[in-house]
Amino acid sequence: MTGQKAITPEAERQLRQARRSGARLAAVQALYQMEQTGQSTNAVIDDFMSDRLGLGNDGEPIEEADPDLFKWIVHGVVERQEDVDRAIMKRLAEGWKLDRLDATSRAILRAGVHELLAARELAPAIVLDEYVGIAHAFFEGAEPKFINALLDAVSQDVQSAA
Repeated sequence: MTGQKAITPEAERQLRQARRSGARLAAVQALYQMEQTGQSTNAVIDDFMSDRLGLGNDGEPIEEADPDLFKWIVHGVVERQEDVDRAIMKRLAEGWKLDRLDATSRAILRAGVHELLAARELAPAIVLDEYVGIAHAFFEGAEPKFINALLDAVSQDVQSAA
């Protein structure tokens, strides 16, 4: 025995949840970076995996984030960007274009809408909570409310189409 305590099921669940939240935040950051720098999907994912989500020299994770979820979100947004953007634009006010939104808001919305479209087994409330929480990390004021309203509207569109 190494003297380590066995992890409780509740602690294990919380760790999984924290790793998924970390993956979502990293995916938003990666999408933002791709838009700002023009880097390819694979280049940004490699950058994140080696610098932020990978394993350090000691073999331990550099950041508590689920690398598989991170890659799934980033690849999914890129592969389904037309569908994702169409779902967002459907819910923007008439005359608004996606490029009028702040780049960080676009990244948050794209990641959230991708999950709503592609992971229908996941409760929409979880997706909304996660991405509105990310919005609160970047913005004060109306932006998190706007992101919440738009994601909620898209989630209703997805549910009515099912």
